[in-house]
Amino acid sequence: MNLEENSQFGFMLDQSKCVGCRTCSLSCKDYKNMPVGVNFRRVFETEGGNWTCKEEDGSVEQNVFAYYTSISCNHCSDPACLKACPTGATMKVKWGIVMVEDSMCIGCKACAMACPYGAPQFNHESGHMSKCDGCYDRLKEGKNPICVDSCPFRALKAGDIAKLREKHGNLASITPLPDASITHPNLCIVPEKHSLPSGNKSAIFHLPQNYQGVKNDIL
Repeated sequence: MNLEENSQFGFMLDQSKCVGCRTCSLSCKDYKNMPVGVNFRRVFETEGGNWTCKEEDGSVEQNVFAYYTSISCNHCSDPACLKACPTGATMKVKWGIVMVEDSMCIGCKACAMACPYGAPQFNHESGHMSKCDGCYDRLKEGKNPICVDSCPFRALKAGDIAKLREKHGNLASITPLPDASITHPNLCIVPEKHSLPSGNKSAIFHLPQNYQGVKNDIL
């Protein structure tokens, strides 16, 4: 993948292909050598619907559904984390990628509190904030981010967001994500047939590992 000098980097997620296997999350964690509790890419499960038993004949109808949302930093055009950082450690660099400069970070967690996607995360080992950088070192070599190349169902793509949107559309406001108008994420989503718009309360969503009662992660 070769990005042009002034292009804006972004991700595409095809929810109709994502099965929630979390290979993207695992490969990211391994490649970045992250400690327990730090996960740059997470996979949310959204589920809803009901089973209904008919009194007249005892038959059962259901409209149960579930879908998955793999999410990392969206390298927003109006990043809340950047505006919240008191030292300027959070910055936009080449291709519009949002990064944290360790030497300037004081670990105050202001960026984490500001980001509606949970992208910045505190690394207890370094004492600094950390986040997805789009695998910046791989991008400079013309390679895809590790999460994209590791997805067995090719549900993730990365590149020039303008080209991705031209091919896959502009949709980014999907439950469990916030409305895209808040930070203008460089993300486009191909929805699963049951996908709900942002803010819809008819379903529940969770990180699978938390639902299973695991404290941090199971990677």
